[in-house]
This record gives sequence, C-alpha cells and structure tokens, in this order.
Amino acid sequence: MGMFLIRDLVSPRAWLALIHHLVGVFVGLVICVLLVTGFALGFGLIPLALVGLPVIGVTMRLAEGIAHAERARFGFLLGVRIPAWPTGARAGYRWGVVPRWPMLRDRTVWGSLGYALLRPLVSSVALTFSVGAWAYGLVMLTLPLYNSYLPAGGADLDGTVIHGGRWMLVSVAGGIVLVLAAPQIARGLAAMDAGLTRWLLSPPSDLAARVTELEESREAVVDAAEAERRRIERDLHDGAQQRLVTTILTLKRARHAADSGSEDAAKLIDEAVASTERANDELRELALGIHPAILSSGGLAPALKGLARRSPIPVTLDLQTQDRLPERIEVTAYYVVSEALTNAAKHSQASAVHVTVTAADGDVRLSVSDDGVGGADPAGGSGLVGLKDRAGAAGGTLTVESPPGKGT
Repeated sequence: MGMFLIRDLVSPRAWLALIHHLVGVFVGLVICVLLVTGFALGFGLIPLALVGLPVIGVTMRLAEGIAHAERARFGFLLGVRIPAWPTGARAGYRWGVVPRWPMLRDRTVWGSLGYALLRPLVSSVALTFSVGAWAYGLVMLTLPLYNSYLPAGGADLDGTVIHGGRWMLVSVAGGIVLVLAAPQIARGLAAMDAGLTRWLLSPPSDLAARVTELEESREAVVDAAEAERRRIERDLHDGAQQRLVTTILTLKRARHAADSGSEDAAKLIDEAVASTERANDELRELALGIHPAILSSGGLAPALKGLARRSPIPVTLDLQTQDRLPERIEVTAYYVVSEALTNAAKHSQASAVHVTVTAADGDVRLSVSDDGVGGADPAGGSGLVGLKDRAGAAGGTLTVESPPGKGT
C-alpha cells in the first residue's frame, strides 16, 4: 500500500488528471460563453420573425462538436470512454441549421447546455482541491526548514505561534499525508468528473444507446417504406393502370366493330392483347421491386443469383450458407445487395463485383466489393444511408470502405 502511494507521486495518470482539471477550467469558460450566448441570442430573436431559429440550430451544431471534442479530451487525458449518442438525431434539421421542434426537446441538447454551465465550476473546484492538497502538503512538510525565519518567529495560527519539535513533527506527518493523498484526490475528482460528464453527454447505458439507434433506424425504414408506397402507387397509376384503361377502351371499340361487321375488330383485339402484355410486364417488374417470389420460395441464394444475372456488371457470388436464414435477414440481405449492385452500375465504373455471404454462430456477414473508382461517401447520398438504416433495423451494422481509385 505504501509503495503504491509513493509510485502515484510520479504516476503519469495523477499528473494527467491534474492537467485535465487545469485544461477544463479554460475550456469550460469558452464552452460556457459560446453555448450560453448562442442559446440566449437565439431564443431572444425568435419573436423577430423566427430569426433566432437558425442561431439556435448553429448553436446546437456547435454543441454536438463540443461534446465530441470533450469525449476525445477525456479519452486522451484520463483514458476514460464517454459513450456518444447514436449519430443522426431523429428530429433533424431543416436546411441544415433550422432545428425541428422535437429536436428542441431532445436530451442531448439540454445535456450539452447543462455540461456547458457546469464545466467551469466543476473544473475550478477540482483544480482548487487538487492544487490545494499539493500546496498545503508541501508547506507543512517543509515547515521545519523555514519556521524560525518567519516574521513572528514561527507559524502563526490564529494568534498562536508554533514552536518546538512536537509541532514540527505533527506538521511533517500531516504534510506527508497530504502529499501522498494529493494524487488520489486529483484522480478521484477526475473519476467523479467523468461520471458527471457521462451522465450529461451519454445515454444511460450502452443498451439505451442501442435502443435509441434501433428506434432511429425503425423510423427511417418506416419513412422509406412510405416513400416506396407512394412510388408504387405512382407507378401503378402512370403505368399499368393506364395501359389497362387503354385495353378496356380498345376492347370496347373492338366489340363495336365486331357488332357492325367491320374488319378493324381483329386489329383492335391484337392491340388490346399487346397492351395487356405490356401491362403484365410492368406489373411483373413492379412486383420484383417489392418482394421477389423466389426469395420466399427458394431462399437467399437463388434470389441473389437472379440479381447477379440481371446486373449489367459481371457479378461473382460466394455464398457460404447451407440452411435458410430468418426471413427478415434474407430480405435485408437481398435489398442490400440489390441497392449495392445498382449503385455500382450507376457510379462505380467497375468491371466486376464480388458478393460474399457467410453465416456462422447466428451471425450473417455480407460483403459487396467492386474494382471501380471508389470515393463513395455515405453522407453524400441517400442510397448508402438507406442501406445503413435497413441494416440497423435488422439489428446489424453497415461499414463502407471506399478509398478513391481503389474500389468500394
């Protein structure tokens, strides 16, 4: 125990904790001024034609960046991980800076504001106690060296001048205790600081963060499903429905021509048959986009082989799955591969695509790679974002590696 306390005097962790408190004072002052000023100015300008909303949005964006930087500071100086909330707030922003109303009630926003208000105070208190322990400890430890040279002839404690070896021994003993305790005080206050920061800037637990991420993915998938429903409705109205209406009108004309003995009846019937066949083709293509029948009847492997055959880019399949997977996993994997192949055909300029599916111990790993130009950015378009949301809704994750010039 004694050696442990002595080693702590020169331990990097103890001195990093002291540096953490010192840096926190200055960082806290800057954070407090920026965020408090931003929110106060924004809310104050709301009555002025809602001019304050963009100011609030910019301040909230700034708060997100500050929270990220503070998590990095805690990790660098203290080695403490401060979990982050899942990226991509549910409410989001309009035009990038105007927060939606639910966003203003989000805990992450008010947690950041509370952190900004408390940071200067917490760091100042922690620095005072940490430095105070070192200062008082060193003063008491070295008191016998200069006690007799003090103006009063000794240390003056509330009018009582300390003399004699007994008082010096007590002073040295107290100084040793404080010096040995100083690193523990600094580290203990740093641990308390980390706990407070985790409470303000992090979800209650990793499970809560996962639940929040799943909720976001579910909402994104619901929105995507509603958009898909509207697309299908529009395609049916503009495509197959119009052709069927044309077929009905053509058949009525054919019946009228037949009743009148006209030779145009056979020609009109041929037109109706051709129109019906085109409507049937359009309905088949639309059904393939909804849910391929082969996926339900044959499983993931035949469905992916069908995608590979229809791809304009040669596709190599490596399917290391023996048994049928859960339906939601197969559907998710199918649509991820389908969207990935579509993206590759549109943007990658690739000459080949390789798809690998492995299943082991209840986990499914799907990999789609090409030899194209690379440079795919999930933040740059809705396709990859949609894939991430779909994977997240099924309890999975999506990782994109696309260095420029080296494929995706």
